[in-house]
Amino acid sequence: MYTIREIIEITQATPIQLKQSNQEIHHLLLDSRKLYHPTQALFFAIDGEHHNGHDFVQDLYQKGVRSFVIAQADFPIDLFPQGNFLLVKNVIKTLQIIAARHRQQFAFPVIGITGSNGKTMVKEWLAKLLVKHYRIVKSPKSYNSQIGVPLSVWQMHSRHNLAIFEAGISQHGEMAALQQVIKPTLGIFTNLGTAHDEGFANREEKIREKWQLFQGCQQIIGCYEHLVSYPDLFHDRRLLTWGQDASADVQILAKQTLDNQQVTRVEYVFQQQKYTIDIPFVDEASLENVMHCLLALLYLQIPLQDIQERISRLRPISMRMELKRGVRNTYLIDDSYNNDLAGLKIALDFMSTQDAQLQKVVILSDMLQSGMSSDLLYRSIADLLKSKQIDQLIAVGSEFLKHQSYFEQLATTFVETTAQLLPHPRLAALSKAVILIKGARRFRFEQLVLQLQQKVHGTVLEIDLDALVHNLNYYRNRLQADTKLMVMVKAFAYGSGSAEVAHLLQFHRVDYLAVAYADEGVFLREHGITLPIMVMNPGEDTFDKLLQYDLEPELYSFRILEAFIHFLIDRGQSSRIHLKIDTGMRRLGFTPEEIPELLAFLSQQTKTNVTPLQLVEIASVFSHLAGADDAIHSNYSQEQIALFKQVTLQIETAIGYKVIKHILNSPGIVRFPEAHLDMVRLGIGLYGIEANQLEQDQLRVISRLKTTISQIKHLKSGQTVGYGRKGVAKRPTKTATIAIGYADGFSRAFSNGVGKVLVNGVKVPVIGNVCMDMSMIDVTEVEVNEGDEVIIFNNELSIIELAQSIQTIPYEILTNISERVKRVFYLE
Repeated sequence: MYTIREIIEITQATPIQLKQSNQEIHHLLLDSRKLYHPTQALFFAIDGEHHNGHDFVQDLYQKGVRSFVIAQADFPIDLFPQGNFLLVKNVIKTLQIIAARHRQQFAFPVIGITGSNGKTMVKEWLAKLLVKHYRIVKSPKSYNSQIGVPLSVWQMHSRHNLAIFEAGISQHGEMAALQQVIKPTLGIFTNLGTAHDEGFANREEKIREKWQLFQGCQQIIGCYEHLVSYPDLFHDRRLLTWGQDASADVQILAKQTLDNQQVTRVEYVFQQQKYTIDIPFVDEASLENVMHCLLALLYLQIPLQDIQERISRLRPISMRMELKRGVRNTYLIDDSYNNDLAGLKIALDFMSTQDAQLQKVVILSDMLQSGMSSDLLYRSIADLLKSKQIDQLIAVGSEFLKHQSYFEQLATTFVETTAQLLPHPRLAALSKAVILIKGARRFRFEQLVLQLQQKVHGTVLEIDLDALVHNLNYYRNRLQADTKLMVMVKAFAYGSGSAEVAHLLQFHRVDYLAVAYADEGVFLREHGITLPIMVMNPGEDTFDKLLQYDLEPELYSFRILEAFIHFLIDRGQSSRIHLKIDTGMRRLGFTPEEIPELLAFLSQQTKTNVTPLQLVEIASVFSHLAGADDAIHSNYSQEQIALFKQVTLQIETAIGYKVIKHILNSPGIVRFPEAHLDMVRLGIGLYGIEANQLEQDQLRVISRLKTTISQIKHLKSGQTVGYGRKGVAKRPTKTATIAIGYADGFSRAFSNGVGKVLVNGVKVPVIGNVCMDMSMIDVTEVEVNEGDEVIIFNNELSIIELAQSIQTIPYEILTNISERVKRVFYLE
């Protein structure tokens, strides 16, 4: 805790307005949407790539925040008479200075972890391995950036006696700042991979940049084979290495996978003594991460017996939070294997992005080994839940039972065990709610998830919300600051789930959404979406819904325009509309030749002595490029753009005000930056497809479609498979029947070897005809079992490759995925 006056002394900020110099600051706030305890918060108005924090000061002030760090000397502080305003040159640097000073208050050991991969897993495993011996503070999730690290270090408290922080960088010059904040006493270098290569001249520059984290460390842990190629680093006397080379401090003599077990027995030598340890993993990445942890435990002098016992109990850690549809009109946020206070804050922030009309329910287990006193821990949990306006708490565990009094302001249910909760009537009564499920592993909350989630067959479309946000920001970065962004969520958000995607887009403050039909817009409104929504194909029978749900129609012909105007006259109401201009697509829209007639109609008086322009506000005028994704049509696209500019000038001159003008779709955003105009329309690009194929490597795949093997059969040569006996075994053949068919969106065009799927990393063909609910694949060359996972598409087997195999486009593959296929949304 620091007072505002102390913050000024630490940062040398200029207090351009100081009303409450003794205000105590407990929380550093960077995102206005993640507000807790406003009277104790200091907001940092960061001018970022996508948002300027200064734009959110007014909203935060109205919510009770009174202290702000700003970088705009001309900021209108007179509008906020009770506010503290600290003026600085660099807001992020100021945040780091505060965190660095806070770090100086503590003398206990600090472990700093960096590398290209494995940072978060090593941090989480170390915390589990050391929890019996230390009271630990650690980075939440993967808070390892220029702003994530300061927020992590800010958590340090006198109740802790060990800190574990991770640090990640993407370009030269970043690590020195993070080193000043973390100041680790023990360093761990996980490995060097390709991540963020583009930010450095070469790999050597990248490893040297990462190595700066270890300035001042007493010891640095790393893999001998990873470091031997960098002689000056390799000869650092502080190094404690593991590897197969005899020169490693911990030399691995042998590795053996135990029969029928997911266990690797490792024989190693340390300080001239031989040891054996059983590691409950067989993959190389996990073994590498465990070895880093092993050396850290040896350095910290943890007894060998404890090391073996703790490592044998390690399990894969779910690094993602999943959003699933539940029974009785509920959504589940499944964070059932992760339960700490920092993680709870992150989960509650994610919960706040969901439908505000739904009841907020939190199911929590006791928080184990938090390093805090029980009273302080459960009082802090209660404060968090109250600040996020949680409607109902269902708590499991003896500690919650002891501290019920802290939760009296909430609707609560307390039980001691998960077994008692499963049949509880309160659980069965949950409906129309978003439910956060978060518990320590021993409480086995996966049983709750199974009971509450919607029951569907085993085919699942997983949607990576982090990847979706990455793609959104990729396109945002190409725009001018004043160019608006409309995002297409029609066709069930290209198969991804319209309500879930729309909530994320609303949270990230896009300007407009667009749907094909009014019913899609109604669905979004009923699920709490308040953004402006354009309806691209309004029918006369839906005009009532347009007004009722504040939806804005695209009007593209005299017939639909006149019908809508007459409807408004009859209702005595007005509306915002969007005019579609046909500049060469020849699908929908007013042609340039029709514009004089259109303008005449808009200005003529109706029988009620008003003009159409008095009944409607033209929110935007737009057109559509016919060949934006192909360079062969570039000249034609330029002609369309020029014609559109002429038409919009004509319209704006006639109506007397400016309208939003937009003509570019996803491929157009990339190919024609000079034509971004007032707004662009982002569609397939958001979902990971760069239609030009110019910058596909800049986007992330957002979805993975997977199913399971239902049954395995063995065919003799000449036997047939499926309807029409189209699949013929040309040799002794092993087939697998998988739980996906054309009713799920797996096209019949994939029949008879055209389609390929991935089974245990091997690409195998479809055999015979695709059926309605299932398909058969040839797995003769693959080791498989019934129940094994089958990938229809992912990073390795792309949607683009699938589309090309049946001569279609990725749009069709995505939008054909049936709504009966379960959608699971997740955040890393």
